[in-house]
Formats: sequence, structure tokens, C-alpha cells
Amino acid sequence: MESPNTANTGLILRGLGICLLAYVAGVLFLMFIWDGEPDPFDVTRITQQRLALGPDKKIVTGAITAATFIEVISTVLDKRGGYLSNDIFPPGVFMDNVPAWEYGVITQVRDMVRSFRNDFSRSQTQSTEDQDLSVADPQFHFDTESWILPSTESEYRKGIIEMENFLGRLVIQDDPEAQVYARADNLRDWLAIVEKRLGSLSQRLSASVGQIRVNTDLQGDTAATQSTEKSQEITVKTPWLEIDDVFYEARGSVWALIHFLKAVELDFGQVLEKKNAQVSLRQIIRELEATQDPVWSPMILNGTGFGFVANHSLVMASYLSRANAAVIDLRNLLEQG
Repeated sequence: MESPNTANTGLILRGLGICLLAYVAGVLFLMFIWDGEPDPFDVTRITQQRLALGPDKKIVTGAITAATFIEVISTVLDKRGGYLSNDIFPPGVFMDNVPAWEYGVITQVRDMVRSFRNDFSRSQTQSTEDQDLSVADPQFHFDTESWILPSTESEYRKGIIEMENFLGRLVIQDDPEAQVYARADNLRDWLAIVEKRLGSLSQRLSASVGQIRVNTDLQGDTAATQSTEKSQEITVKTPWLEIDDVFYEARGSVWALIHFLKAVELDFGQVLEKKNAQVSLRQIIRELEATQDPVWSPMILNGTGFGFVANHSLVMASYLSRANAAVIDLRNLLEQG
């Protein structure tokens, strides 16, 4: 006959097993729910909502880009599951695709806020920087993985408050110090940063198959030097275990960039129209939007270039390369008189 102690132990172990299974099932369910990318939003509608404007109200220069910036970073913090890059508990700690996506968005956010501070809000190199932007800029350069004291979210929300202050001052005619100058040179400077980001992502993605490349670091300048010598041929390869993170980082970076480009198209409309460059910008947006199509594969495949298995990274790299070439053309077009 089974003793009472043995029966109680069996019941306890059975209860613990059920609790463990329920916990694992809950974690897996949350991972499934949280493992999704936010939907795109309409930049004009978001601006009208943030400024409480009617559809027939005029929006001042720069307001759409500033409001879009706030919405982009707010989406990262407030999406399903919240901000996951600094999670230390399940299920966030087990997830890597969404944190990689978040890092891509944050990279574009950092570039944009720096452009606001150094270029968009200043009429010339000798003009003073905006008081709110000078505070907001370093907030978004805070560590992306800080969990506490202070947390990443709290620092980014402080930056959002400063950007909201700047946007509020921007639309008030009584504050002439808050300005956005929609000029061709300001737009070119930001696009130069975009060009480098797209080029870097494209190279990292295409290196999934491994390539031996000729060293062209010093081409075009016979007097150019570099810190240390490098071989004439360089083997470039993104490790197999890292390529899915690079893929989702690119998706996040492009998701944010699409919104910024749509906002810039409206705020810099007169500049683009004068240069007859609207079509060029729209083509860039179209190329980038193709990278946001749903990924039907349960994992990012890393086949060889012309192998039997698909290579999602090369597909993504092809879109980014075409967009990057179009950005270069657009910059050259803006530079012409």
C-alpha cells in the first residue's frame, strides 16, 4: 500500500510538471505573438494627429519629419511586447529577430536626430544649435541593452519628450528659434549618411556566401595611406549564425528609413520639385518597400549564390544595392544647380 508521503510527493511533482508545461507553453505563445514587425503608418495622418490639426490645415516645414521621427521611435518602445533588446527574462531573452530589427530602427533614429541637430535646424555652420535637439540627440545614443539604472526605454522616452518640445515650438509662430531649413544641402548631407548605411548593410548581407574581394581601400589617390597594411585580396564572410540578425537589422533599418523618406518628400517638396527629383526619391522608396514583404520561410536560409537552397540575404542585398545606387544619383541631382 502506497504511503501518504509518497502520494503527496507524487502529487507535488505532478503539479510542478503541469506548472512547468504551462509556463513553457505561455513563453512559446508570447514568443509567437511578439515575433512580429509593426505595420507602416501614414506620415501625414500621424502629423495631423500629433498636432491636432484638421485635414485642411497647413503643416509647417519640418513638422512631418519631426512627427514621423517621434512616431517611429515610439513604435519601437510601444509595439507588441514592448522594447525587447534589453530583456533579461523569458521570452524576450530567447528572441533575437525582433531585437535585431529594433537595432536597425535605432540606427536610423540616431542618424536622423543627429541630422536634425547639426543640419536641418541650422541655417549655417556658425548658427547655434537648438536647445531641445542638443538634449535629445545624446539620449538616443544611449546603450540599447541597458536593463536598469537607467533603462534604455527611460532614456529614449526622455529624448522623445525633447523632440515633442521641439515639434511644439516648431509650429508656434511666436518662437522663431525653432526652425527646419528645407534646403538641398541639408538633404544631401542626410542622404550621404543613408548612402553609407545602405552600402554597409548590402555588403554584410551579400557576404553571407563568402567572397574573395580585391582590396580597393586606397583606389583613386596615389598619395593615400592607411593605418596598417592589408592584403591585396580580402575574404569577406558573414558567419552563418549571424546572418539572420543582419537580415532583420536591415528590415528594421529600412522600415524606419521608408517613413523618413516619405516625410522628407513632403517637407522638402519644393526643393525636390525644383531639382525635378521627386521621381528619383519615389523610386528609392519603392525599392525599399520591396524589402518589407512578408517572410514566409520559418528561418532565414543561407544557400550559396546559385545553389539549390534560396538565400534570403542576397535577395535583400539586391534591393538595398539598387536603392543605394538611386540615393547616389539623387544626391548628385541635388548638387546640380
